[in-house]
Amino acid sequence: QVQLVESGGGLVQAGGSLSLSCAASGIIFRINAMGWYRQAPGKQRELVAVIINGGSTNYADSVKGRFTISRDNAKNTVYLQMNSLKPEDTANYYCQFKVDGIDHWGKGTLVTVSS
Repeated sequence: QVQLVESGGGLVQAGGSLSLSCAASGIIFRINAMGWYRQAPGKQRELVAVIINGGSTNYADSVKGRFTISRDNAKNTVYLQMNSLKPEDTANYYCQFKVDGIDHWGKGTLVTVSS
């Protein structure tokens, strides 16, 4: 069983920065991809950023140039550095690991950006 635990959410003023982390534990043979998604109230969950096994990354257009996804393979941890935050970035942020082809999700961490 794979467990994901996110940390780093909180309240920040517009223009500020936050860093999220997500650590995986349990039986992990092969991580195919690590990603961050977010869901704002009344909206569907959307992809924020993903890093695949080969190291390539992909970002939502709305966060390009402001957010950076990175990973530490030795620690089975993925990070999301968020800079120049905007009120529209307010959402619950969820990490997702694809392990051996199966998606696993964290419980989420709330990011609130005040104007």
